[in-house]
Amino acid sequence: MKIRTSDPTVEQVVRKIADAHREQRGALLPILHAVQAELGHVPKEAVPVLADELNLSRADVHGVVSFYHDFRDEPAGHRTVRICRAEACQAQGAGYLVEYVRQMGLTLGRTAEDGSVTVEQVFCLGNCALGPAVEVDGRMHGRVDTERLGALLHGTDQTRRDGVGATPDESEAPRS
Repeated sequence: MKIRTSDPTVEQVVRKIADAHREQRGALLPILHAVQAELGHVPKEAVPVLADELNLSRADVHGVVSFYHDFRDEPAGHRTVRICRAEACQAQGAGYLVEYVRQMGLTLGRTAEDGSVTVEQVFCLGNCALGPAVEVDGRMHGRVDTERLGALLHGTDQTRRDGVGATPDESEAPRS
């Protein structure tokens, strides 16, 4: 006997999402993105359901999930930090940021034991002119040093939302 709860199961969520994308050409990637958006990750138990829904092998689905680094097989931490490791950012000191993260006891690609933060490496955030670049919860930060990275990891960074903070808002500019 199956006990029913008010919370949908992973299978129910995945089947509903797959149904919404079924007619879309190349539906696997959009479905995986939608599953991760809904559940916070792509759980292992979603793989056979997707294989069944899309008439693919489990290996095909698993191969796509494991190939693309944006898909997680476990929930991310409360805060997600992505450090750019591409050449431009490396030349500007991204290696120091990675070493700093490791000294804090964090592992790239993993979530801290307390679930507070997930730190990932990426190989281009498209912010090369302001390297080293770091993305925190989808928000880009440039010219990040270890002190600022520490503040970003702990949620205490006070940098203005309009960028580096070097130019005032138009509302603050003197009128001529």
